[in-house]
Amino acid sequence: MTPWTWHGGGITAARRHFGGDDWLDLSTGINPVPWPGVDTLHFDWQALPAPEDLRALEAVAAAYFGVDPQFVCAVPGTEIGLRLIGQSLNGVRTAHVAPSYRTHGEMVAGSIATQASRSDAAEALILANPNNPDGRLVDTERLLAQDRPWLLVDEAFADPDPDCSVAAQVADRSGLIVFRSFGKFFGLAGVRLGFVLARPEILADLRAVLGAWPLSAAALAIGRAAYQDHAWIEQTRTRLWRQAAALDAVLEDCGFSAIGACPLFRLITVDDGHALFERLARRAILTRPFAEQPQWLRFGLPADTAGLERLRDALRG
Repeated sequence: MTPWTWHGGGITAARRHFGGDDWLDLSTGINPVPWPGVDTLHFDWQALPAPEDLRALEAVAAAYFGVDPQFVCAVPGTEIGLRLIGQSLNGVRTAHVAPSYRTHGEMVAGSIATQASRSDAAEALILANPNNPDGRLVDTERLLAQDRPWLLVDEAFADPDPDCSVAAQVADRSGLIVFRSFGKFFGLAGVRLGFVLARPEILADLRAVLGAWPLSAAALAIGRAAYQDHAWIEQTRTRLWRQAAALDAVLEDCGFSAIGACPLFRLITVDDGHALFERLARRAILTRPFAEQPQWLRFGLPADTAGLERLRDALRG
């Protein structure tokens, strides 16, 4: 089970192990209908990315997040941003809410696992909101009530519901650091683009580590254009909730109760999640099992009605 419990997207390993070519990949929380403007863009692959292009991307992203550009630093994927910020907190007593991303527990040496409702003596708290894989959502007032010098909030799945974000508060709270992902909502994980939102003095240290050319020309151009496509963004927010409701209906029709406040994925609890994973995989449908919670199975969104019906048939069979 290791190739699939570690992370979503293990299609190559699934083909090798189970056979078949026509796979339905529901193992990730990535929008199955990506932003369509990529093919209209052109990049100069011979030139180094210009500093003004990086600043332009950060300005457009800042407007999208609702903050001033001075509080935004683009990074080559949120994973790198999390780990670099984590290194800067080594020596700080840190807790991470679990279960969640494995990276959160690896960011700061000695970080301890905790629960969202539990009080502890940690100076820094790391959590995802909405959380992955259970879709748990903590309201912003309760989140900001955390009385700690450092609060690190991973908002990789916040785009479908902007009201759940605390990004706008980074200007007023010195220890608040927010992480945003581009690839999940825009369906372009391969671009490797993310953002760290924090006070300028924190970002200055981060920029020094990232160096002169942290992003490719493609990432700069794609991110800038996509964040300005306001019509697509609004239409996609509506569509994702509609698709999530359709997935909920299929799961309920097959005897499962889905949970989660994020429309990009749903989680179910069964007697043996690994057995159900195997059964679906033998029908060339890849889902996401978990090593520490073998009763869980997570489903990403099918891209269309055909995918939904294929999932329904496999669950019934």
